[in-house]
Amino acid sequence: MLTVVAAVIESEGKILVCQRRRGDTFALMWEFPGGKKRPAESGTEALERELLEELGVSSIIGEEILRVRHQYPQMREPIELIFFAASLDARKIQNLAFETMDWRLPSDLSALDFLPADRDLIQKLASGELQIPRFNPPNDSR
Repeated sequence: MLTVVAAVIESEGKILVCQRRRGDTFALMWEFPGGKKRPAESGTEALERELLEELGVSSIIGEEILRVRHQYPQMREPIELIFFAASLDARKIQNLAFETMDWRLPSDLSALDFLPADRDLIQKLASGELQIPRFNPPNDSR
């Protein structure tokens, strides 16, 4: 099983969502920032690395908020997708890996074409069943 980590980042009541690039697998579908966990990493270490690579900022990874298993027909092995609450300085985000990024209200997330593995989280956020824990962003001097 492939372990994938993803960040749910809230700022001013909105959540950061990212659209995959044209030409990538699952092109132009929406997702949360994150990526594959390396064997020697913990989930939080993997997510800190991925957010630095994709968004160019340091982050604080909070609690796990949801864990989903999904089998994509396009992939040989199933994935375990672990969503964590994360905090960062939203003013310093750079788009280093996506077609586009957007801040959306939880109630508006279902209007976007999200990857299938993300849809359970989308439904829980949109319905208000799941609230994202808030905590202070790190001080990043970049």
